[in-house]
Amino acid sequence: MLLSSTSRVMSRALWRPMTRTAATRSPRGMADILAKNPDDVVITFAKRTAVGKARKGQFKDVPVDEMLQALFAATLQKTGLDPTKIDDICVGTCHPPSPLYVSRAAALAAGIPNSVPISTVNRLCSSGLMAIRNIAHAVQSGETGIGMAVGVESMSLNPRPTPAISDAVSQHAEAHDCVQPMGWTSEMVAQTYNVSRRVQDEYALISHTRAGDALTRGVFQHEILPVEIRGATISVDDTIRPGVTMDSLAALKPVFPDWGTASTTAGNASGVGDGAGLCILTTRARAEREGMDIVGKWVGCAVVGVEPKVMGIAPVAAVPKMLAQVGLTKEDIDIYEINEAFASQFAYCVQQLQIPIEKINPNGGAIAITHPLGMTGVRQIVTGLAELKRRDEKILLTSMCVGSGMGAASIIVNEA
Repeated sequence: MLLSSTSRVMSRALWRPMTRTAATRSPRGMADILAKNPDDVVITFAKRTAVGKARKGQFKDVPVDEMLQALFAATLQKTGLDPTKIDDICVGTCHPPSPLYVSRAAALAAGIPNSVPISTVNRLCSSGLMAIRNIAHAVQSGETGIGMAVGVESMSLNPRPTPAISDAVSQHAEAHDCVQPMGWTSEMVAQTYNVSRRVQDEYALISHTRAGDALTRGVFQHEILPVEIRGATISVDDTIRPGVTMDSLAALKPVFPDWGTASTTAGNASGVGDGAGLCILTTRARAEREGMDIVGKWVGCAVVGVEPKVMGIAPVAAVPKMLAQVGLTKEDIDIYEINEAFASQFAYCVQQLQIPIEKINPNGGAIAITHPLGMTGVRQIVTGLAELKRRDEKILLTSMCVGSGMGAASIIVNEA
């Protein structure tokens, strides 16, 4: 029997909430994660700029708004995306003043129309990942059709400010600890968990060696989107230091001689740098309808809190939570991208998680490549997806510790 027009309208009204509820359900188990459904949140573009050494490198005089403008413009040119179809943009960044204003201005200057809204998010080292998470959730809910997630930081022009808390608050031990310099937390991890200077240097050497080899082989060019800034094309990382050895690492003096075991050096800590990355997200149905390439599928994200004094150990909590959330085991993951904030915390996390080092940061991590705070959460996904594509493998888990005593993790499926 044919439905009346009123019945058809009611049927559609009932159907929309049902499909939206399905879209917000996290996949469970490998078969569910690898399944392709119309309401999946997918990544159709994932690229980053090259990174630059803070205060010395190719972005040292480039403010966040100019970096963003160049990235937005290059993305629109590369993808051919009609910017009027963008429903929302979220930018993860930590320290530039008035981040929402500069992000909005950069989008407008790049040719994105004023009808496209924008927001910013700051969860310190996971800010870029949180931008992706925010857009993914908006797409899942049906509130956003096509969204951009961006991570950016200029540590040259916007170094970490010294947090100020009141005397009344700082009397609480953990409150006091959560605003201490990150170098102090590195030393606290080394001291608390007996991570020796030699072990730190050994893990740092792995990062430097892998990144140097990847740079030589041109691996990173597959994930870098060249950007034009002030008449120059920027397309190669200037942070990687080929030729690092155990002897050269051992010769470095501690950078925090007054804290803990004084085992953190410029060679076994993440580099300080500048850069940006960007992902475009939509539903699978919309991507197929628009003829957009699908490079990845968003699966989910987990966030945790840990003791601020040893904030670097957070992946030990975040990774199992993420795996349990979607019904996978650590053996199911093909590649892990775990941020190397400091070798002290990275070594401890690898050992506690009991993941083969061959699966973790196969092209090096932040110790060699550098760690622009707001960018890292996007860069690790961009880097991981590019490596999965090279290997013809499927599952990426990315994780990082977060200043003040937090951590995050996320799972993405390669579909390139």
